[in-house]
Amino acid sequence: MIREGQQKPLYFELTRDTIAQRVVKWSMEGDVAVVRLARFTEQAYPGIKKAIEEIYKQNNGAPKGIILDLRNNPGGLVDQAVFVSDAFLKEGAVVLTRGRTDGESTRYDAKPDDLDAKLASIPLVVLINGGSASAAEIVAGALQDHKRATLIGTRSFGKGSVQSIIHMGENGGIRLTTARYYTPNNRSIQAAGIQPDIAITENVPDDLKGRDEILGEAGLNGQIGGGSAPTATTGSSVYVPPEKKDDTQLQYAIRLIDGGEKNDAYPPKAEG
Repeated sequence: MIREGQQKPLYFELTRDTIAQRVVKWSMEGDVAVVRLARFTEQAYPGIKKAIEEIYKQNNGAPKGIILDLRNNPGGLVDQAVFVSDAFLKEGAVVLTRGRTDGESTRYDAKPDDLDAKLASIPLVVLINGGSASAAEIVAGALQDHKRATLIGTRSFGKGSVQSIIHMGENGGIRLTTARYYTPNNRSIQAAGIQPDIAITENVPDDLKGRDEILGEAGLNGQIGGGSAPTATTGSSVYVPPEKKDDTQLQYAIRLIDGGEKNDAYPPKAEG
């Protein structure tokens, strides 16, 4: 390659390697722990578990509350979504899949363990927006249905379809959509997304207004429909301010846990 200021080509030797990405980051905002999960790779659940351990150690015990930030998390591995949900749930369904036949339908459940016992009494808020998709919607939907967390932000993307690869011998394979994801309360995620319990929008800079929203799965050609839930036909913002002090959704969540804000949706109340 030729670099500016160089008269001859430059040659570099590259070594192929695996680059580990840190998908979980956390910080303490006063007495409230903020845990950011960027995507659901193999490191999602181990990262969450390690973050909780570090939070307890730094805080000399349980924080006043936890904010799980899933904004602009595009999803990833379904098993990691189940594990992360299980970290905050004692038991019950996490996500259901339904296809055309019973053989294409499955149910994933949470099970009691030391981590959820540790977190059981800690208030939990989950942040979502138009960029929260797939596995992120599975977690948000499960925690919302079980009344374990209050969701804040804007409607999620609506990626609730299951793809399966059918092998066709040595010539390759074909990827087909075979099922839909449903929350524990039988709500379809596909094209509908997950609605927050408390809708909070960000203050979008003037130069980004009108460009901060995406329609989501419902706006894609050929999407398979919304199942039991209505299709989302309006856009949802994906904008997150770079500075925490300007982050309206995050600051509202912190005040909610601290008691500076009051809302009937927090803490979530079990029905009946």
